[in-house]
Amino acid sequence: MSDVVAALIAALGEKSVLLGGDVSSRRAGFFRSDTIKAKAIVRPRTTEDVSAAMRVCNEHDQHVIAHGGLTGLAGAALTTPEDVVISLELMNQIEEVNTTDRTMVVQSGVILQTIQEAAEAEALLFPLDLGGRGSCTIGGNISTNAGGNRVIRYGMTRNLVLGIEAVLMDGTVVSSMNRMIKNNAGYDLKQLFIGSEGSLGVVTRAVLKLQEQPRSQETMLVALDSFPKVIEFLRSMESALGGSMSAFEVMWNDYYELVTTAPAENQPPLEQGYPFYILVEAMGGDPQRDHARVEEALAECFEQALIVDAVISQSQAQTDNLWAIRDDVSQVRRRGPSYAFDVSMRLSRMEEYLQKVDDGLSARYQEFSNVTFGHLGDGNLHLNISVGEHSVEARAGIEECVYEALRDIGGSVSAEHGVGLEKKAYLDVSRSEDEINLMRTLKQALDPKGLLNRGKIFDLAS
Repeated sequence: MSDVVAALIAALGEKSVLLGGDVSSRRAGFFRSDTIKAKAIVRPRTTEDVSAAMRVCNEHDQHVIAHGGLTGLAGAALTTPEDVVISLELMNQIEEVNTTDRTMVVQSGVILQTIQEAAEAEALLFPLDLGGRGSCTIGGNISTNAGGNRVIRYGMTRNLVLGIEAVLMDGTVVSSMNRMIKNNAGYDLKQLFIGSEGSLGVVTRAVLKLQEQPRSQETMLVALDSFPKVIEFLRSMESALGGSMSAFEVMWNDYYELVTTAPAENQPPLEQGYPFYILVEAMGGDPQRDHARVEEALAECFEQALIVDAVISQSQAQTDNLWAIRDDVSQVRRRGPSYAFDVSMRLSRMEEYLQKVDDGLSARYQEFSNVTFGHLGDGNLHLNISVGEHSVEARAGIEECVYEALRDIGGSVSAEHGVGLEKKAYLDVSRSEDEINLMRTLKQALDPKGLLNRGKIFDLAS
């Protein structure tokens, strides 16, 4: 047993530290088949436990990786046999729901869906929503600044967090558990930790901002025949729905056909074959008027020849079925080994970008598949690319096609999944040298030994 493991057991007790087979039997991620490699997994129950563990690791110059729900797609939670993992899985308590202030205080290991359901039980809404809702944790959502389906109305995770408690590598507890919407007194320190992918500190608790539960939810699926009309349809619906639109999810034809054709379980609500399908959601306060407003908005779009077909949900079951089509991302595996990408750009450059990616793939590979969908309303696309082979070389070639096409249009290699290890080599596509150097300065200030999530996002200067 190493000195650091012995010290961790002494500080937290044997039951809080997993070793040997209890470590290696655990999967390294929700989407991975390999298992965790680490000296130990520490499972704290309180912020004080996290502080004690971090202090021990800092004293022993021990590298630390924080784990939440392990649903990340950028490699920020990957470990080596020399790492110690701090898993927040036992810090899973909702400490308070305040209906007057419309806030919720949670530990970072609480599952997102649990938070959503707790808010709904009080006639409130926590609007962050994504496909991994049943397994991702709020701490992971905070560390990656998760986006999801409703960013167009409610913003990213950072827009939904009022306060944070985090532990630095030396064990210092930074408690900034603000419960107010407005607090402009000095630096907003919570923003240091939101989106930093566990590289500056381990988030242990948070204050979340809740909304009133909407009285209506209108969901519709629409088919269109050209990309310029997709953009015009977005503008038309935003105007007609008066700010109530909460989701604008676009599926290219190849994605829609894939998820509505057997062996997929979803049936096509609209005929297959159209170039684009859009799932629109609007949340409002008057069910009858809101439904009528949606019908009027769609009728106007038909008259303007913006859309060619549409269906409006008439029940919660139909709504669930429409969202199931959008969420059935696992169907892309039917095309063989594929690589998933999460990028963003201005809407005005989106069509050009996709064409440039396909041109690059076509020049490199005899056959390829680029299954595309995304939160188009906020400029976020998900590309799932297959070239008929699975290799280091294939991945490198595909990445170059996807990421280099972003450079000239000012796009981002990460819209919502983070950088981690997967995109580190292309960080300079989206961030200038001065920005990256400032990131290094912050890292060195908060973690001078470079022990926390070492090597993720960027490398420290030698």
